[in-house]
Amino acid sequence: MCDTNKLKGKIVEKGYTQTFFAKQVGIDKSTLSRKLRNGGNFTIGEVEKIVTILELTKEEAINIFFGDTVA
Repeated sequence: MCDTNKLKGKIVEKGYTQTFFAKQVGIDKSTLSRKLRNGGNFTIGEVEKIVTILELTKEEAINIFFGDTVA
C-alpha cells in the first residue's frame, strides 16, 4: 500500500490537477481517483511514471510507495 496522502500532497505541490496528472500517468481520472481512495494499488509501470512526473527523490519514492513496509 502506498501513502496516498503524501502522493496527493506531491501532486498538489506540483500544481497538477488529478485530471492532468492521470493523463500524464496514462490512466483515466476515475482510475486514479479509485487508486488514491483505495490505498494506491499502482502497477510498477505507473509508479515509474509517477516518480518521473513528480520528480521524486529516491527517499520520497520509498516513503510514498514502501513507507509502511520498509523500516
